[in-house]
Amino acid sequence: MTDPAFPAQQQPPGLTGAMDPVPDHGESSYRGSGRLDGLGALITGGDSGIGRAVAIAFAREGADVAIGYLPEEQEDAEETARWVAEAGRTAHLLPGDLTQEHTARALPGRAAEALGGLDVLVNNAGFQMARRDSFEDVTTDEIDRVLRTNLYALFWVTQAALPHLGDGASIINNSSIQAFQPSTALLDYASTKAAINNLTVNLAAELGPRGIRVNAVAPGPIWTPLQPATQPEEKIEQFGKDTPLGRAGQPAEVAPAFVFLASPSDAGYVSGTVLGVTGGKPVF
Repeated sequence: MTDPAFPAQQQPPGLTGAMDPVPDHGESSYRGSGRLDGLGALITGGDSGIGRAVAIAFAREGADVAIGYLPEEQEDAEETARWVAEAGRTAHLLPGDLTQEHTARALPGRAAEALGGLDVLVNNAGFQMARRDSFEDVTTDEIDRVLRTNLYALFWVTQAALPHLGDGASIINNSSIQAFQPSTALLDYASTKAAINNLTVNLAAELGPRGIRVNAVAPGPIWTPLQPATQPEEKIEQFGKDTPLGRAGQPAEVAPAFVFLASPSDAGYVSGTVLGVTGGKPVF
């Protein structure tokens, strides 16, 4: 078990190296068993945090990956690609700002071309901002960034990915415990995650006849670069202690849920579900 305490810290968004402690993405722990052999996966926000852990796990399970990320996060993306290569698989780095519709809609085609096809789409990119005192402090620009990153981009990327996804393909959306137990400081972020749950269920119903499975993973408090970049320092010191397990989770502890849902053999009859990885917080 990891130490539940984190030192107070803040940092610019998106970079892993300055975090204390550095998150565990499964670099030394995840062992694959060929569950995704030969598949091609697109992971948005795949440069760091949960996205990096999923990329490493997918690669060790036999998948090649395309990673979408913001251009300013190139350093983290290259580190993720290095771990994918060490697993003997290929990582294609595809920078771009998904809050721009043309960039988001172009990404799946770029990924499919690089991978030689597309079998799994992981909608992982997300943004939150908790440094505010009340609902009245939320600005239009903040709302717009959260909605465009978490929801609009998911719509655009998924719509553009569908022509490349065939029978047996899988879409996995990153939801959150915030969809079920929203924090007042994250009301805009929590709203998008509740919408993602609804979208997941609806898409599963619509795409099921095409043989495409759609699911979501709802992480609890997970130690990723998003936390020290968007939470007050005093919140970081208490981060995750309110879970029944008494600690925050690591990205490496979330990645196996994505592997399970992506695996045609393990989750071939699983669609329309939201799988919680929350340290004991309920997802219903």
